Amino acid sequence: MRVGTFVLAAQFPGQGQGEALHRAVRSATAAEEAGLDAVWLAEHHFVPYGTCPSAVTLAAYLLGRTRRIGVGTAVSVLPTAHPVALGEQAALLHHTSAGRFTLGVGRGGPWVDLEVFGAGVEAYEEGYPESLDLLLRWLREGRVGADGPRYRFREVAVVPRPAEALAAAADGPPVVVACTSEGSVRLAARRGLPMLLGMHCGDDEKARLTALWRREALAAGWAAATVETRAAEHVSAGVVQVGPSRAEAAEVLLKAMPGWLRQGLAAHVTVDGRHRAMRDPVAYTELLCGLHPVGPPELCAERLARTSERTGIQRFALLAEGSGDLAATEANVHRLGAEVLPLLGTGAGDGASTACASGDSPC
Repeated sequence: MRVGTFVLAAQFPGQGQGEALHRAVRSATAAEEAGLDAVWLAEHHFVPYGTCPSAVTLAAYLLGRTRRIGVGTAVSVLPTAHPVALGEQAALLHHTSAGRFTLGVGRGGPWVDLEVFGAGVEAYEEGYPESLDLLLRWLREGRVGADGPRYRFREVAVVPRPAEALAAAADGPPVVVACTSEGSVRLAARRGLPMLLGMHCGDDEKARLTALWRREALAAGWAAATVETRAAEHVSAGVVQVGPSRAEAAEVLLKAMPGWLRQGLAAHVTVDGRHRAMRDPVAYTELLCGLHPVGPPELCAERLARTSERTGIQRFALLAEGSGDLAATEANVHRLGAEVLPLLGTGAGDGASTACASGDSPC
């Protein structure tokens, strides 16, 4: 089992944006110190829900600040990025980090971001498969051209070529796809790409989606052995709060998260005025506390093991910053490494990423 952190760089009420980003960086370096497997970085624009506008840029910084831990995007929003530009950045990070980088991509939402970056709502509603396929070709081929509805250009050389890396992951950076609907599950499965499943999903729903992914991947012609290998790379997002008891750990989150969720989710503006219902912040926090490892170390380990047994998922990206406090976040990360991982058979310092050792959004 591989356990990592999910970093939103959340701006809690009364905090500055720089404070949120500082906590994100510190929590990521704490994750390496604690022996965790990876750090997964979220990307948002124009909202305090998350103050990191470029997950790939923050990934580059953290790869330079760390030596062992894997760093992934969760996710880079593909409709607002050019697939070739993102592919070039991913290849660069793959080469320079000795294979520690994972590119997570997603469809995002129908937000005003599409207007600001000139993509238009069509990029969200119709253009995602084209963008994903162009990105994958860039990461796998030596020369690439395009003649699609959105992207058209003459054939050009791929520089640097991801597959020429001397790192263990010699085929280029691993790619995962955020999946929050059956459509996105099918999209990922047909391309043989593992999924990143959101923290709002319970075990039964994640089990249903992983089963659907497996059926679709096999139907698309992927060999059974390949399907099993790729399925082992699915990632389950969640929250974690290690405390003396379940009640005390949940109290930490219930005091802080609803205020952040209320101001963060309410700040989202749709590109075309469509109505988007906002989750009740308190009810959502209570849901997360019930679904994920929130409580004493034994309970946290039991919940991770239960999710893994029920869904087959072996990789976790856990939001540890739910307290909104820097010192408490760092302590939470260290307790996850020192007190929870050993109960799962993974001791602190043993959680090296496989790469190092050898609107869809997750939230």
